[in-house]
Amino acid sequence: MIPSKFNYIKASSVSEAVNLLDEHGFDAKILSGGHSLIPAMKLRLNRPEVVIDIGGIPGLDVITEEGDAVVIGANCTHQQILNSQVIYKNVNILKQTAATIGDVQVRNKGTIGGSLAHADPSADYPATVLACDATIIVAGKNGSRNIAATDFFQGIFTTALEDDEIITAVRFPKIAHGNYHKFYQSASRFAVVGVAVVFDGSGVKVGITGVADTPYRATKVEEAYNGDSSAAEHAVDGVEVMSDHFADVEYRSHLAKVFVKKGLEA
Repeated sequence: MIPSKFNYIKASSVSEAVNLLDEHGFDAKILSGGHSLIPAMKLRLNRPEVVIDIGGIPGLDVITEEGDAVVIGANCTHQQILNSQVIYKNVNILKQTAATIGDVQVRNKGTIGGSLAHADPSADYPATVLACDATIIVAGKNGSRNIAATDFFQGIFTTALEDDEIITAVRFPKIAHGNYHKFYQSASRFAVVGVAVVFDGSGVKVGITGVADTPYRATKVEEAYNGDSSAAEHAVDGVEVMSDHFADVEYRSHLAKVFVKKGLEA
């Protein structure tokens, strides 16, 4: 299908993008890589009157090492993340995650900021940002603020972003030991179940996507873990598991336990 008519504005700075969002309100949408917004516009599920392109804003496509953290600009593509030596050496679980996303075309255009802002319940990054205790850095009319990953995802396609805010970067602590595994949707390569597991000195952190309408930290697994992968049996404790044409509740619950176990044993 063809998108409905819209005005296109290319922002040259974060402040300009924020001001445009504030000016146009609900009638405006942000465009970065476009792999979330454009398909929705073509299906007319989303009909913005104004599209604000932030893809060319300087500095939003940079990956930097800052002390005990790695900061990734919101416009960094999945392929940039996959190819980055900084990420390979310091947050390898993120490289593993990026490698599972879509195909070559998707990885070369889609961005980490766009994926997180879209908050698709089957997207891959949410599980990893949760398990890594990452911080989402956003800018809005009232300035910049940091949002903990555990506070960011609030429901299906819903985040803690205010109407006039955009993601500018994501800060990851350096992670020595972690892994990401998922069960694919065969055509889209979205996650029917995706599991990120991070090990640290105090135990384990587990992020899960694809299972519920909101990605979540599997705190019951974390509490039960004592070095034994049997903690995976708690993967869906207290969670309302989704059912769709890819997997019903029983099968998706089973997959979650299998992939958490795989992550704990990896």
